[in-house]
Amino acid sequence: MPSIFVQQTIDQLLDDPEAHSLRDTTFVVVDLETTGGRPEDCGITEIGAVKTLGGEELGEFATLVNPGQPIPPYVTVLTGITSAMLAPAPPLTEVIPAFLEFARGAVWVAHNAPYDVGFLKAACARFGYPWPHPKVLDTAALARRALTRDEVPNRKLATLAAFFRTRVPSHRALADARATVDVLHGLFARLGGHKVFTLGEAIEFARAVSPVQRSKRHLGEGLPDTPGVYVFRALDDRPLYVGTSRSIATRVKSYFTAAEKRARITEMLAAATRVEAIECAHSLEAEVRELRLIGAHKPPYNRRSKFPERVHWLKLTAEAYPRLSVVRQLAGDAASYLGPFSSTKTAELAAAAVYDALPLRQCTHKLSVRTPRPACALAELGRCPAPCEHHISVESYDADAAQPFRTATAGDPGPLVEALLARIDGFAAGQRYEEAGVLRGRLGALLRATIRMQRLHSLTVIAELVAARPAAGGGWELAVVRHGRLVAAGTSAPRVHPQPTIDALLATAETVRPGPGPTPCASAEESERVLAWLEKPDARLVEVSEGWALPATGAGRFRDLLAKVERATNQPYVQHHVTDRSSVDLLG
Repeated sequence: MPSIFVQQTIDQLLDDPEAHSLRDTTFVVVDLETTGGRPEDCGITEIGAVKTLGGEELGEFATLVNPGQPIPPYVTVLTGITSAMLAPAPPLTEVIPAFLEFARGAVWVAHNAPYDVGFLKAACARFGYPWPHPKVLDTAALARRALTRDEVPNRKLATLAAFFRTRVPSHRALADARATVDVLHGLFARLGGHKVFTLGEAIEFARAVSPVQRSKRHLGEGLPDTPGVYVFRALDDRPLYVGTSRSIATRVKSYFTAAEKRARITEMLAAATRVEAIECAHSLEAEVRELRLIGAHKPPYNRRSKFPERVHWLKLTAEAYPRLSVVRQLAGDAASYLGPFSSTKTAELAAAAVYDALPLRQCTHKLSVRTPRPACALAELGRCPAPCEHHISVESYDADAAQPFRTATAGDPGPLVEALLARIDGFAAGQRYEEAGVLRGRLGALLRATIRMQRLHSLTVIAELVAARPAAGGGWELAVVRHGRLVAAGTSAPRVHPQPTIDALLATAETVRPGPGPTPCASAEESERVLAWLEKPDARLVEVSEGWALPATGAGRFRDLLAKVERATNQPYVQHHVTDRSSVDLLG
């Protein structure tokens, strides 16, 4: 049976073991001998472990294990362990709980730790023992970081033991664990030169943390553990990168770990000299502040949200025979608009869908009932759809072409969708699948734009809205929104009525003046962040100046159709030998 020496340590009583110095941390250095199979086979034949604290060995754990399976000859040659030796040994089901008790509260150490820890974790899973989720140090990984190739040709345990002149490993579990203890202490002496003194620093050092990350780790110290925005700033105080998190301190520290591998972030860290923290009342305020800071300063290492002003709109002009035009700004005129679009290309794609569904003119001539028809190359060919060519009255043109577009943007786009689906069916029936695919892409662009605009408009027409969500620690997260813009944010304390806080927020909230279009006072992305927050199941509307609603026959009823279009658009067209294909089949 195992021989066990257990001692309670102060580490078991403290909350943050990674903050402990290496001298004050209890380690259990473990080594396994196995049958050489997979961890899932649980073929462990021997466990050896040594508990150490501050350079002093506190106890040892050593036992053979009957794996319930034959020992391969090459394993016997390597370790000297035979099936006859293991026959009287306890099974793994008895050994695992004893080892877990021995290692309880300590940091696990192994040479090539993923191998040994992987076998122990698989054994716990098979036999129903809860996995303790220990902190783990790998002496092989530490050696790769702390020793150069000039010092040791490889990172094998025997090579490191010879380099540090320690006890010699022998492919038996306890002997190898003792040798690993000596190697661990030798590596700790090297870590001081790398300014690694705590357990957390050692764990990160063992991972491939770059020198830049290690040298700038101090930038993450002293930051608040609250929701908010963080700004990496250069020597001249320029914002380099802006981010947001529910915990500023935790998120910023992650930039200095091995998990952060983005080359541009490493470049940013090299230029950063400080991190500014902006505490926020809750996550919505943090997200909005992040968007505004990125849009205002355009930090070089942020990729998204840098140019909220670069949007496009599809405008139905206000003239006798209206036409579509792609514009960069909304105007307070009588024209109808659709958008915003992120690029001219997407706006033109939606415009093409409108042209496919409605008889809108596409020429840029200024037409009126009094001016003669201008010269037009298409007219000379007899293919001009312009109303002037076909002697269509202003009233007829408005009823057949212009008004359906206005209705689609503000209310029901159904007639346009039905017209496009009918054309897709026609192309499919004629096996013109590529043309149907082009039309399908145009339909998707039109649906995305109308759904987005109507959803934004439903919020931004509201002069003032007060909403609340339960805060994680009790109380309420509060937000005041005016015309889609977050103008005040706060939290109320637990077990305190939130109305006084709401009154204070309303009294100090930003004043905004409404403007034209679905994004009158904020960027579309900000209003969409507000919408996402309001649409959470636990959100509560406290005060609303007018109703918040979408039209029952609006674009939102085509969400499922849009999802089918988007799924189909991501798949290549395959021509099938069929004589009939419906638009539903074509859309996925």
